[in-house]
This record gives sequence, structure tokens and C-alpha cells, in this order.
Amino acid sequence: MLRTDKDPGPSPANRFLKSTDWLAEHLHDRDVVAVDASYFLPTQKRDARAEYRSAHIPGAVFFDIEEVCDHSTELPHMLPGSIQFGDAVGALGISNGDTVVVYDSVGLYSAARVWWTFRLFGASNVFILDGGLPKWKAEGRPLETGDSKRPSKQFRAEMDIGPVAMLADVRLALSSRSAQIVDARSAERFAGNVPEPRPGLRAGHMPGSFNVPFDQVVDNGRLAPRERIEAAFTSAGVDLDKPIITSCGSGVTAAILALALESVGRKPQGLYDGSWSEWGSRPDLPVERGSQ
Repeated sequence: MLRTDKDPGPSPANRFLKSTDWLAEHLHDRDVVAVDASYFLPTQKRDARAEYRSAHIPGAVFFDIEEVCDHSTELPHMLPGSIQFGDAVGALGISNGDTVVVYDSVGLYSAARVWWTFRLFGASNVFILDGGLPKWKAEGRPLETGDSKRPSKQFRAEMDIGPVAMLADVRLALSSRSAQIVDARSAERFAGNVPEPRPGLRAGHMPGSFNVPFDQVVDNGRLAPRERIEAAFTSAGVDLDKPIITSCGSGVTAAILALALESVGRKPQGLYDGSWSEWGSRPDLPVERGSQ
């Protein structure tokens, strides 16, 4: 096994993750596809596609959440339709039967959103690379430059709308307390103490929502252990035995909370696709400031 001093050891026992060892062993299998799902906030001023072209896992294709999305709305990277997703993924050389291993350049950030999206559209064998590109690099594994091109395949996308929470679902959950809304944004953004990274959004949070910043369930670019995940939710006042809808700024880190919940055996009721980008832009919706 290839190891370095920076390698924290074996992957945790988690059915949603694949280890770097596993990917290295299966990277050239015809039915295994590595997918670079890197994404950065506008304020970070980083170009995810350019960084992919400068260094990525050999053979990995780039999935752009800003491109494969609903372009009929001004809300950022909202879910695409089934035809758009199927065409885009097929063009990347991915079929329904392939094993997809998603990673990002941070470790565990946007990969969770793309993992969640692939599952939503019918991919049955999709995983997240444990530790992502940082762990792969730390272990001295090979990288390549440019664009990887795979032969086109057919991906039959059928969208499961069950895990997608819309604005009406969130409003009902808050008013009836039928589900807990858990916000993955930082405590400072949740409290409204700092401006939102996207212009035009009010600062604060949905009245009655809970705050579990996504970095509380991530440990050095990897999913935290079960005990830490459960503690992050319960210490925020969330009842893990009751329905949960995850939210964040634009539906990206909400998927990290969804991954964390599923990893401890709690399937979320939904992920609010519009998240704060929608709620915070609507003057007719209530906003609170301060900690929960």
C-alpha cells in the first residue's frame, strides 16, 4: 500500500465512500469513471475547470455544476432536467451501469452535491473519493493535465423528486414543524453577522431553522466519524429521529449534511435546492438574525 506521513490511514467503514487505494487499483477498469466535481464560491475567485486542466486524477472527467443546471432561473446551479442531465453525463462517457467515483479539490465539498445529483437521476453505483484530490496528491499518486475524453455513452436519467425540497415544502415544514430545517452555512452567516457571498441576499436565517455548519461533520477534508456527526446535530438541538430537510447557501454544502445523515443511518426527508439563494432573495419571506 502506498502511504505517506500525511496519510491518516484507512478509509472509514462507509458504504458511500471509496478509498484512494481502491480507485488507484480500479482506475483503468472500463466501467469505473472518476469525476472531478470541483466548485468554488464566486468570492473565492478560483476557476475550477482551469484547476482541473492543470492537474486531475488520470482519466477523470469534469462535471460542471454551473453548466449542468437549470438555466431558466437566476438561482445558482439549480437541478437540471432529466434530458439535460442524461445528455451531459452520457457525453462525459458515463452510463447507468458504470461505477462513478466523485471527488473535488478541497477534499469533501462540492463532491457531495454531485454525488447526491447522480443518485437523484438514477445512478446506482456512485461514491465519493475519501479525502478527495488532496489525499490523492499527498500519497504521491499520478496526475494528468488537459481534458480527459471518454467515448460517449447513453445515460437514461429518471429524476426522483422525492429527495428534493422546494420552497413550499420548506415553508410548510417551518409552519407545521413537520420537519426540521438544518442550515449548513457558517455560524456567522446563519446569525447574519457577515454579508452573504452572493450580492442581493439578506443576512440571517429562516425562523425556526437549526444551524449545523458543514465543517462540523468534515475532518481535514474527510467525513467525520459517526460520533462526531451525531454530536454536531444533537448539540445544535436537532432530533435525529425526526424528519430533516437540509439547506445551505445554494444547495452545495446541504449535500454534505445529507451525506453525513445517511452515513449515520438517518435518511434526510429532502434537500432544499434553492436554499438561502432563494429564501434570502425573497422580501416576502421572514428572516431572523442572531444565533439559534
